Amino acid sequence: MADFYDAKQVEEKFYKICEERGYFEIDGNKNIQENGKNFCIMMPPPNVTGVLHIGHSLTFTLQDIMTRYKRMDGYRTLWQPGLDHAGIATQNVVEKQLLAQNIKKEELGREKFLEKVWEWKEKSGGQIVHQMRRLGITPAWSRERFTMDEGLKKAVKKAFVNLYEKGLIVRGNYMVNWCTHDGALSDVEVEHKQNKGKLYHIRYYLADENLSSEKQKLSQNSAKQDRAVDFGVAKDRVILDQNKANYHKDRLGEILDGSALGVHERENFDFNDACQSENLPYLVVATTRPETYFGDTAVMVNPADERYKHLIGKSVILPIIKREIPIIADEHVDMSFGTGVVKVTPAHDTNDYEVGKRHNLEFLTIFDESGILNEHCDKFAGLERLEARDIVVAELQKLGNIEKIEDYENQVGYCYRCNNVVEPYISKQWFVKSEIAKDAIKKVNEGGAEFYPSHWINSFNAWMRELKDWCISRQLWWGHQIPVFYCECGHEWADEADEPEKCPKCGSKNFTQDPDVLDTWFSSGLWPISTLGWGNDECFKNEKWFESDLKEFYPNTMLITGFDILFFWVARMMFQSENALGQIPFKDIYLHALVKDKDGKKMSKSSGNVVDPLSEIDKYSADILRFTLTLSAVQGRDIRFDDEKIVLVRNFTNKLYNASKYLLLNADKFANLDEIVVQTDLGRYMQSRFFECVKMVRENIEAYRFNDAANAIYKFLWDEFCDWGIELSKADKASVAELGSIFKEAMRVLSPFMPFISEYLFHELSGTSLENSPSIMIEPYPKISAQDAAIEQNFALVIEAIISIRRAKASIDLGNSKIAKAYMMTDTEISPFMHYIKLLAKCDEIELCKSKVENSAVDVSESLSVFIPLDGIDTSEIVKRLTGQKNKLEKEVAKLENMLGNEKFVANAPEAVIKTNREGLENAKSQLEKVLGELANFGA
Repeated sequence: MADFYDAKQVEEKFYKICEERGYFEIDGNKNIQENGKNFCIMMPPPNVTGVLHIGHSLTFTLQDIMTRYKRMDGYRTLWQPGLDHAGIATQNVVEKQLLAQNIKKEELGREKFLEKVWEWKEKSGGQIVHQMRRLGITPAWSRERFTMDEGLKKAVKKAFVNLYEKGLIVRGNYMVNWCTHDGALSDVEVEHKQNKGKLYHIRYYLADENLSSEKQKLSQNSAKQDRAVDFGVAKDRVILDQNKANYHKDRLGEILDGSALGVHERENFDFNDACQSENLPYLVVATTRPETYFGDTAVMVNPADERYKHLIGKSVILPIIKREIPIIADEHVDMSFGTGVVKVTPAHDTNDYEVGKRHNLEFLTIFDESGILNEHCDKFAGLERLEARDIVVAELQKLGNIEKIEDYENQVGYCYRCNNVVEPYISKQWFVKSEIAKDAIKKVNEGGAEFYPSHWINSFNAWMRELKDWCISRQLWWGHQIPVFYCECGHEWADEADEPEKCPKCGSKNFTQDPDVLDTWFSSGLWPISTLGWGNDECFKNEKWFESDLKEFYPNTMLITGFDILFFWVARMMFQSENALGQIPFKDIYLHALVKDKDGKKMSKSSGNVVDPLSEIDKYSADILRFTLTLSAVQGRDIRFDDEKIVLVRNFTNKLYNASKYLLLNADKFANLDEIVVQTDLGRYMQSRFFECVKMVRENIEAYRFNDAANAIYKFLWDEFCDWGIELSKADKASVAELGSIFKEAMRVLSPFMPFISEYLFHELSGTSLENSPSIMIEPYPKISAQDAAIEQNFALVIEAIISIRRAKASIDLGNSKIAKAYMMTDTEISPFMHYIKLLAKCDEIELCKSKVENSAVDVSESLSVFIPLDGIDTSEIVKRLTGQKNKLEKEVAKLENMLGNEKFVANAPEAVIKTNREGLENAKSQLEKVLGELANFGA
């Protein structure tokens, strides 16, 4: 056996051998398959643009553990791999590559651009697949699918047409989340982030009778040469010359008399200046998006707000563009927020959209799909909406329409792909109606699926029951083009054919296909069924899928994924698959938490705390990374990933390797455990503890408590086998052959978690190699067997005795030294096992006694007492040391008692300080009691 384990060489070689032998495929374990046992799990298809990150590593590790475990347990196993075409992300990548060459996609045209995307996909896409292999995962690679392969394309069309004909897919003008770069987004594709912005308070001057009340004032003051005007809350003073005042008076008079202003007159009449000069009343409206006021079609107050009741039904005039809009009442307004007056922009605000429908307001779209302001925005037309903000505000300030500007924090939606600010926007889009989820919700809540951790069903229900119609059309070229066709006769229909022959209504061949593509999640929502052949027609039949797949593997046994895509992906698979086949797609759904840094912070490039899993694999090994993640994967808790944990697991692998080296020093090879009868006491004990390990691992894997399963293996192999089994075998060489067989069997238990080192050590101990023998991964997983309670009790006492003698020796500074004699008092028969105690406690003789031995160092444990005679041992230095400890502890106890006895201190000190001092007092008293006991043993 080599002096050290070369993980890099072993992992690469072993993985290649196992994949080439077909072990990862459905029948890779054919020799141990049991009738009627099928297991199916779906890989969340990573983006074709993606690279392996630490979240992927956790997901794939847990999936691989389940797959390997079920494969070894006799199941016919399918782990379905594949990649997602990632519409927005992939198109962005290729567009950027083309722009670097000064080529716009529009110059190429749709067909040529898609050729470029496919070229990129074939050349660079799928890098993540290579990286997944580095992690050692074992999906059925021969069945790898891509969400835009020919078979899945057909499935998508079938699903769309089915839902279209049921009336569950409709097209219409809706308020959507709009990215000016990527187009329409669903609600879950918008990331809301805290934003430090501004709150702009804008004056809207009143029209109608509010101006009439000023008519008399205008005529009374018309003779004045100069006039100082107070602007309400504003402190500005404006002086206007007589001619200007008279002009404004005339124009206001025309408005009051109902005279219509022509377009030319409106452009030459400065209404704001006129209102200011005559000190006319106004309302103040606060907004974070002042550039949208051009689309205001009302201002709104609460009908119960006494401040504004008299204004309901009146009007205000929008600055600059001089458009008159009504003041309406709606209970939606929060009277306590701001001034209690709200601008209503129905075409550019989600809440205002609903208000607009309730009050039959005009819906004015003020910018185009690229975010460019249009003709409704006066001289600002042509500006990009966000760039226009400061320019519009500057103009409003110049006109005196800005009351004030405040710093303001709010939540702003960003595109999850390009980080562009998302706008509410009315657009004609395709939607899946929310009714599609009704049956899936019902079946989940009737017990058709179980969530792990269980609380996720509450989140599922809350979201699904508030489900809105899902916008599925995307303004892209890369993706599944919507299979809807529009004929010159006005007929619209959905068709599964790539190129329908003619319009089904009029027979014309003059029709066009909808240019948009489907949301990426529409195709991945079909993943549990489309990959099993549903809707594929004959594409890839008997190659990527087989006739019996749906019968054998649907519903899938379980799903493992991150909780963060519960609504992106899991919920959509639920209702799409249920709608197609009448059954929800999973029995069990395990949602793991996030992997964070050692301080519990979310990993991000900007924070500089991202962990690259490939770097960790290069530095340590795939096994070590996998086991570190698994040990930390507590249900419902975020994982804190740090170097300390990964070093601990590295030390664990070294421990396993050294244990194998020790065993092989005593034998050339070891039989399988089922080929021998374990007869030695130590062999029986370790076998019984191994059976306990198997029981704990199986129970925890079946309950998806992955960390508990890993901990059970860790505890047995390190704490019990290596720390005690190996050491105790030095007193019983006959047990080594049996221990070697037990250790080999333990490698089978470890295999799903750490597949490479377990494979390596299994063959080393068997005297074989993977090159000329079957892999451990298709060996049967150990079964639960009865334990031997009596032998476990005996060895528990042996271990207790060894620890007790070691403690007693340490109390007299003998540490690891060998001693001549010790006495032991116990009610349990331990004589047959005394040779283990003597060797490991380094004691030539141990005599059983029935009473305390005078003048001895004493250690009392739960089941026995140990006495080491002090004859011939100079205890003066020990007593001196213990006396010093006693004095120090007595002072500490006195100090803490005085402090806690001080009523003033207790009354004023923080609760945490009181608690800390009380705990300190208890600890000091406990230590003092122990020191006093040791001094008493020495007669001091």
